[in-house]
Amino acid sequence: MFNPEVAEIRFGTGLSPRVPAPQSVEALLDGLVGQDRIATRFPIEPFESFRHRITAFQAARRDERRAKSDDARTQATKAKKKANTAARKAYASMIRDTVLRRTHTDSGFRERLAFFWADHFTARGKSNIVRFATSPYIEEAIRPHIAGRFEDLLIAAVTHPLMLHYLDQAQSVGPNSRLGKRRERGLNENLAREVMELHTLGVDGPYTQADVRQLAELFAGLSLDQQGAFKFKTAHVEPGTETVLGKSYGRSGKLKDVHAVLRDLARHPATARHVATKLAQHFTTDVPDPDLIDKMTEAYRDSGGNLLNVYVALLNHPASWLPEMRNIKRPIDFIATSLRALDVDGTLLARSNQKQLLNLIVTPMQIMGQSWQAPNGPDGWPEENAFWITPQFMAARLAWALSAPQELRRVLPDPQDFAQTALGQNAPPEVAFAASAAENRWEGIALVLASPAFQKF
Repeated sequence: MFNPEVAEIRFGTGLSPRVPAPQSVEALLDGLVGQDRIATRFPIEPFESFRHRITAFQAARRDERRAKSDDARTQATKAKKKANTAARKAYASMIRDTVLRRTHTDSGFRERLAFFWADHFTARGKSNIVRFATSPYIEEAIRPHIAGRFEDLLIAAVTHPLMLHYLDQAQSVGPNSRLGKRRERGLNENLAREVMELHTLGVDGPYTQADVRQLAELFAGLSLDQQGAFKFKTAHVEPGTETVLGKSYGRSGKLKDVHAVLRDLARHPATARHVATKLAQHFTTDVPDPDLIDKMTEAYRDSGGNLLNVYVALLNHPASWLPEMRNIKRPIDFIATSLRALDVDGTLLARSNQKQLLNLIVTPMQIMGQSWQAPNGPDGWPEENAFWITPQFMAARLAWALSAPQELRRVLPDPQDFAQTALGQNAPPEVAFAASAAENRWEGIALVLASPAFQKF
């Protein structure tokens, strides 16, 4: 059942001429719980560090707006530009290091899961340099919890400052709270709705609009301080108890009430099936084997939402090891697996400036249909193959395959050898033949990267 090449393609970041494929299910799982070596090699600053860039920019902008002299305004403008430039440079480094992690990791399953859960808990900044804070959010709220209990991951993501900013939770106030009565401010239901619909129970879950409203009232204390850090504001809390899915919360009016409802939502049977289904779709096919979903759901319920147990069920089911590749790679997967197969030297990307990274990675991804860490809504990127297979998007992949490898490697590999490297022992004969018959190396490489076989995992 287990196949090392299938493991690296379907559950990892693609075949590499340098990094051996995992040799067992246990090796895939061990990569999740051991030291995060690739994160140490290519570090990305956590949100708590990046937050100080945000506050520096905001302080400079306030000084610029309040300046009473031309000289003071000039100095404030310079400080604002300096903060913005520093944040943009940090952002470019995050893009590079995210791609390099996928290119050089010996635990591709960890990288894929970090991406999956970051997409499941989509959050991004909506203005100024907060737009560059997604990678720090992932580093702080997502990556440490991908092999733990789902409830801990849920709490870390839902209460994170970037999530509160993204879903306008900081503006939500209980109508009958001290602040609500004084300023006539009201609830914002965005976070409560997305927690139920996207993060836990699912769009068809067993909840009503009344549950959403009650959960929003329970969430009212979740907010930010003036420095953009998390703060639970008791003045925002709606007095009294709230009833969510038939259970009462909120007697204390404290953060522990929010944690309690999130843990209960995480342990709900509907959440177990929703999470299992999404994982199965992501790693196998748009319409997963029903028995695979059942086994993963059972593993979730029996373990109290231990994600490692869910992955064990996923990796030990025959449906996960069918040789046919059925999912279309998203643009980030297509580019990252291409870099990995090409064995792109990390030092080359490390020397790339922001403009080069945009030209090589960010802009091509956008043309392929996936803006860097910026899905259209909180539901993240579509899983359905049909979304990614359009003439425009596929033409963009072909254009990248023709141009990018020459910029990424001074000497391209032999195309016939590259076909084996990129696609493994089951490389389609027609792809190997086309690669060997190409007039030159760059055309042969492009034929392999643009082939239907390479587009799938």
